[in-house]
Amino acid sequence: MGQRIVRLALGVGVAVLAMILLLATCGGGDGRDEDRGERPKRPEQAASGPSTRLTVPAAYDTARGWEVPDASPDHALATRSGLLAYLERAADGRFRLRTLHTRTGRPGWSGEPFTALAGPEHFPRLLSVTRDDRQFFVVWSYGKTGRDSPTPSGPLVSLDVYDTADGSRKRVEVPWTGAPTVSGTGPGILIGDGGARSAVVDPGSGEVSVVPPKELRPPKDCASCRQLTAVHGLTAKGLLVRGAREFWVRDGWFSGDVAPGGADRANGVPVSLDSGRLLVRWQKAKGTREAATRDLWAVHDAASGKPLVTAECRKPAIEPGTYPQAVLSPGLRYLVAGNLAFDLQERTGRCFEEPDGTRPLTLTTVTDAGLAYGATDTRRPAEALAGAGAPHVVDLAAGVPEPLTPGVRLPAAEVSGVGVFHWTDTRDRLHLIGYVRKDRPGTAP
Repeated sequence: MGQRIVRLALGVGVAVLAMILLLATCGGGDGRDEDRGERPKRPEQAASGPSTRLTVPAAYDTARGWEVPDASPDHALATRSGLLAYLERAADGRFRLRTLHTRTGRPGWSGEPFTALAGPEHFPRLLSVTRDDRQFFVVWSYGKTGRDSPTPSGPLVSLDVYDTADGSRKRVEVPWTGAPTVSGTGPGILIGDGGARSAVVDPGSGEVSVVPPKELRPPKDCASCRQLTAVHGLTAKGLLVRGAREFWVRDGWFSGDVAPGGADRANGVPVSLDSGRLLVRWQKAKGTREAATRDLWAVHDAASGKPLVTAECRKPAIEPGTYPQAVLSPGLRYLVAGNLAFDLQERTGRCFEEPDGTRPLTLTTVTDAGLAYGATDTRRPAEALAGAGAPHVVDLAAGVPEPLTPGVRLPAAEVSGVGVFHWTDTRDRLHLIGYVRKDRPGTAP
């Protein structure tokens, strides 16, 4: 009897000890993961399929995929890892960065809650940037620290830079006066003011480089470069800067030396830069028959300035206030911008509009299969994505736009065989919804 009691006591003791060890391993911690610089935890729970069934192109299966019901206005994609990032509101007016795997819908890593300089009323901004084959998500806001303190700091841009591989984070703060613009379309984070002031942040090291306006060094033989000078972007060779009619890369190449055939070498406007590809609108060479009615558009290699492919469009009746931003397919083969589409591998370009320049097709998205989505009767891609206009799809190999069912929602992007769609519910909450392509079995549920 005594032996049985001893054995029972030992068994209970072992069970209690196992429970203590389990709680020590999985339980609460001390809440200082962020201070210790530890990597975020990776939840493994399975994702449920989308509860919202939008009307979308027939290529997508609305029964398979995932849904984020209350996301930030901005989302970012890391195409190499297939991660999508978005922000959510956390407790006490703070925010948290979340990620999911676009192919499966499963959660990825999550960041620690943080306070945005702009306050809790508005979501911070979110973008992605690639440098040296590493991809990063960047959350940024602008304001002052210690706003409730008697001695708050001066205004600054606060950047939280997350490595997409593991979610490790670094914070960089850059003093800045005036409303900033922040972009990640080059191999670094570019902060500007729309003019000649700029700062570049290395996302890997956090190092900040400031180039004063007097150090932009325009080419000596370019008179218009000193008029309306503004930093336009960041290339692998340095800052891209434009003047009134010409542009250059600081200590690199000059637009007058890289103009494509048929262009006026002294009249080009850099429009959009992304992933080493620069879209430029050129005036046609003076004296040519169509110089007064048509523009020449070219995609250039941003590192060397070399033109890769061109297309022509009619000049607009009224010059636009802003030009369309370039959108690249995940594999970087195709580029679309407004009514322009380019196959960078086959070196072909098209302008989708009627012969008289009317009813242009505003393209929003292009996939690695060369399918471009867009809509007519819209002025901007954002309008087409919101459901305005007449939706179309075009196979860039054939080049013939085909109408879709009226009211069809267009994908904002396609990654890993999953189309990403936006929808705002009656409570004004943005939903991010991923629908799997029907020709991609075995992906999200």
